[in-house]
Amino acid sequence: MKGSVKNAAPNRSRSRARFNLRGRVLMVACALGLCSISLVGRAAYVQLVNSDFYQREGNERFVRDIEIPISRGMITDRNGEPVAVSSPVESIWCDPKELLKTPDRLPELARALGEPLELLTSRISQRAEKEFYYLKRRINPDEARKILAHGVPGVYSKREFRRFYPQGEAMAHVLGFTNIDDRGQEGVELAFDEWLRGSPGEKKVIRDRRGRIVENVDLVRQAQPGKDLVLSIDRRIQFLAYRELRNALVSNNASSGSAVVLDVATGEVLAMVNLPTFNPNAASLGKQEAHRNRAITDMIEPGSTIKPITAAAALSAGLVTPGTQFNTAPGWIPNGRWKTTDTHNYGLLDVTGIIRKSSNVGAAKLAALVPDRQYYEFLRKFGYGSKTGSGFPGEAAGEISPPERWSGTTKQTMSYGYGLSATPLQIAHAYATIGNGGRAIAPTFIKGQRNESTEVLSPAIASQVLHMMQTVTEPGGTATQAAILGYHVAGKTGTARKASAGGYSREYRAFFAGLVPVENPRFSMVVVIDNPQAGSIYGGIVSAPVFRNVMEGSLRLMDVPPDDIETWIAAQEKNEAKRPLAARLPTAIAEPATAVDVRAALPAPLPGNVQ
Repeated sequence: MKGSVKNAAPNRSRSRARFNLRGRVLMVACALGLCSISLVGRAAYVQLVNSDFYQREGNERFVRDIEIPISRGMITDRNGEPVAVSSPVESIWCDPKELLKTPDRLPELARALGEPLELLTSRISQRAEKEFYYLKRRINPDEARKILAHGVPGVYSKREFRRFYPQGEAMAHVLGFTNIDDRGQEGVELAFDEWLRGSPGEKKVIRDRRGRIVENVDLVRQAQPGKDLVLSIDRRIQFLAYRELRNALVSNNASSGSAVVLDVATGEVLAMVNLPTFNPNAASLGKQEAHRNRAITDMIEPGSTIKPITAAAALSAGLVTPGTQFNTAPGWIPNGRWKTTDTHNYGLLDVTGIIRKSSNVGAAKLAALVPDRQYYEFLRKFGYGSKTGSGFPGEAAGEISPPERWSGTTKQTMSYGYGLSATPLQIAHAYATIGNGGRAIAPTFIKGQRNESTEVLSPAIASQVLHMMQTVTEPGGTATQAAILGYHVAGKTGTARKASAGGYSREYRAFFAGLVPVENPRFSMVVVIDNPQAGSIYGGIVSAPVFRNVMEGSLRLMDVPPDDIETWIAAQEKNEAKRPLAARLPTAIAEPATAVDVRAALPAPLPGNVQ
C-alpha cells in the first residue's frame, strides 16, 4: 500500500507537465494567431482604408515630378547657316537636407567642384531647409560624371542646354544672348524669346535612395521644343561689314562705329554691325557699354546725309528742278548769331551740284523755299522722328521738333542735318525708300517677312534724287572712294560735329549712306564712324571705303549684274595694256631661254599686242 502511494505522486506530476505543455502550445498558437490577425487587419487598414495617406507619404520619399528639358530653337541666317545653337550640358544640384546628414563628405565634394570648403559649407548651411540647390550650372557632361562618381549622398545632375554662337563677336548685337536659365536677354534672342524657348515637359518618376530614376510613372505634360528662326541676315555680308568696320576704326583711330545693310526691295536687314562689340560665348560678356546696339539705340544728328531728303522735299513741292541754280557765294550765309558755311566758295550751283559738292548754303536755300509744316511732314514721312517698325528691342525713335517749337535757326540747320536726330537704321531706311522708287517698307530681321509698302515720294522724283546722288561718287563729287568698278553708285557723305552740353564738341562723326546699283538698287548701306582721330574727319575719306569694300563683296555674293559694263570693260582693257608682255602670254607656254625663243613660241597675234 505504501508502494502504491509512492507511485501515485510522480504520475500526477507527469500529468500536470503534459497538461501545462499543451496549454502553453495553445497559448502560443493563440498569440500568434492574434498577431497574424492583427497584422492582416493592419495591412488591410493600410492598403484599403487609409491607403491615400501612406501612398502620399511613400510618394514624397520616392516619387518625383521632374522637368523634361527641351532645346531652345536654332537660329539660322537667310541661307540656313546656324548662328545660334543649343548644346546639351549638365548642372549639378543637391538636396541640402540630405547632404548635411553626411558632413564628412563635404571636403570631398568641395574638391570635386573645385571650390573652397568654407564657401561650399556656407552655401549649403544657408539653405539647410531647402530640398533643391544648384551647386554648379551648365558644365560639360564629362565633368558632371566625374563629380557624381564620388557618390556623395544628396548630389545629383540635371540635363540643361547652353547657347552657342558660331559667329561670336561679328553678330553679337543682332543675336543678343541668353542668361543662365536660357532666357533671351537682348537682340533677337529677347525679341523672339517665347518662340525660341518652347515649353518644358513634366513627368512623374520613381527615384531610389541615390536619386537614380528606376521607373517612369506618368507623363504629366508633353514637352514642346523651341521653334527654329530664320533671320534675314546673311552671315557672309555680316562678316564683311564687321571686318571692314573694324579695319576702319583701327586705321582712323576711331572710338566706335556702326554699319547697316538693307535689301531695298524687301526691307530685310542683311547686316548690322557695331563696334565695340562683345563675345556672347564668354562667361563675363565684357563691358555693359559694349552690349549697346548703336545702329538702333543711338540717336545721332544725321549731318549731310539729310541733304538728298531736303532736295526731294523741294522737288516734290514743285519749287525747283534738278537744274535750278543757286548762288552759294561767298561760301556762307547768316544763321542767327552764327553762320552756315561751306568748306569752299562753290559759287553758282544747281540742285544736283548742291548734292555733289555737299553745300550747306545750297541746302539751306533749298529748305527756305519749302513751307515749314510741309518740310516737317515730309521728313516725318521718310521715318524721321518715329521708329522704323523693325520690332527690335530698344529701338529709338529719333527726335524732330514740330514747327511750333522751332527757333529762327532751326529749319536752316535741319536742312543739312543738325537740330534733329536719327538712328543709323533710320538713315538706311530713308535711303532704301529712295532706292525703292519712293516706297517705304519697314525693316525686318526675319527672312520672307513682307511688310506693306507706302508711297512717300513719286517714282520720278525718287529717280531724280538717285541720279543726283550718283554724281557724289563720280569725279568731282565728295565720295569718289565709294565708287565700285562696273556699278553706278549713289550716295551721300556726311561729317557732323558731336553735340555736347551747351553746344558742340570738337569731335566728329563721319557718315556715308549709299545705294547700289543705281539702275536697279539692291542694297542700301549706312556707315557711321565716331570720332576719327588719325587724320581726316570727312565721311568721303573715312566711311566711304567701308561702303565700297562691303558692297563689292555683297554684289558678288548675291550675283547682282553690273549696270556700268562699259566702264568695267574700259578698265579691264586699260589694266591689260599696262601688264608686261610676258605676263599676258598663255601660262601653258614654258618659260623660254631667249627673246628669239619667245617670238617663235607665240601663237597668232593677240588683239592689242605690239607686233
